[in-house]
Amino acid sequence: MPVSLKTALRSGRVTRVFALGQFYSPKFVEMVALMGGFDAIWLDQEHAGLTTAQIEEGSRAGRAAGIDTFVRLPVNDYASAMRVLEAGSSGFMASMIRRLDEVENLVRWSRFHPEGQRGINGSGVDGQFGLLPMADYFRQANERTIVGAQIEHKDAVEVVEKIAAVPGIDFLFIGPADLSQTLGVPGKWDHPSLWAAIERVAKACQKTNVPWGILTFDAPFAQRCVDLGCRMLSLGLDVWAVQRGLKAFLAEYESIT
Repeated sequence: MPVSLKTALRSGRVTRVFALGQFYSPKFVEMVALMGGFDAIWLDQEHAGLTTAQIEEGSRAGRAAGIDTFVRLPVNDYASAMRVLEAGSSGFMASMIRRLDEVENLVRWSRFHPEGQRGINGSGVDGQFGLLPMADYFRQANERTIVGAQIEHKDAVEVVEKIAAVPGIDFLFIGPADLSQTLGVPGKWDHPSLWAAIERVAKACQKTNVPWGILTFDAPFAQRCVDLGCRMLSLGLDVWAVQRGLKAFLAEYESIT
């Protein structure tokens, strides 16, 4: 029986997720699930601009194939968070977090009373299109929804100890590219400033027992993060997967002229 990402993270093991954006398709969701080895798929609304309808399709494909889906999106109002939940996603992670109050809002907008003040509807798939009794709807939504905050700005690092301590936050996720940029060392994955920031996030999460994840570039980078306590590895993007596949085909048939 499939295990939810939220449950997998709570177990303490290293989870593996995959990102779909530029080449998003429900078929790709099914393919990743059937391939096995991944605990969840995140759908990139921030950069790829996925619509609510596309998120509904991707989430439906995930449920059918037995894999969780969550959405990466910029969250600056409660409706943004609420709509992806009602579309059937397991949750979301908010990009470009900079302040503590932004994270507090994430929890408030994604949880029902007494944990938050999420807008009540129940007519989406998460409420079984209105068929689920309200008390069950509230309880199940609070139990199952997963909420993450992306630490990809130096301002967030400066308050990460407080962010990691926010009740109801399920994980933090480091965006190394944007983080390196805000630290003034864009794209320098081995720079001491970037690793000092990663280590600070790791220590804050260890103290509050909140899992943290990162988009990784290669196995040595990933291992270094796991050694620091990382429990969610985002193993590449759809674009990278296509590029590597094409290169592999070209290399395989290079001798044929």
